Amino acid sequence: LSSQANRFAFGKLSNSWFCGLPGNPVSAALTFYQLVQPLLAKLGGNTASAVPPRQRVRTASRLKKTPGRLDFQRGILQRSANGELEVTTTGHQGSHIFSSFSLGNCFIVLERERGNVEPGEWVEVEPFNALFGGL
Repeated sequence: LSSQANRFAFGKLSNSWFCGLPGNPVSAALTFYQLVQPLLAKLGGNTASAVPPRQRVRTASRLKKTPGRLDFQRGILQRSANGELEVTTTGHQGSHIFSSFSLGNCFIVLERERGNVEPGEWVEVEPFNALFGGL
């Protein structure tokens, strides 16, 4: 994952599993969604894929990104005027801006090597599940 999830602890204490999340709210939510939720499903016997579904759509807004790390930005997945799915940013992506989860309904997944993204370019999105009230 990105540096947003680089402080994740996982282990077993006696008979209990332990997951330690990062300190800031956005990082904690992202880490829970990407790592803990699939783990809980697997521990609970869910045999379905633990990988959240992704799809490719065009972005309608410019996305700022520095190459070198995988990035999960919050976005709004919606239908454009011509009926196609597109994604826009929720705005500033600071790790303290938890309101981006209430504004957005998906993660925009930007590959490690990718830099800034211009409107009209293709990106992968991962819709939030009911955990965040998404699609």
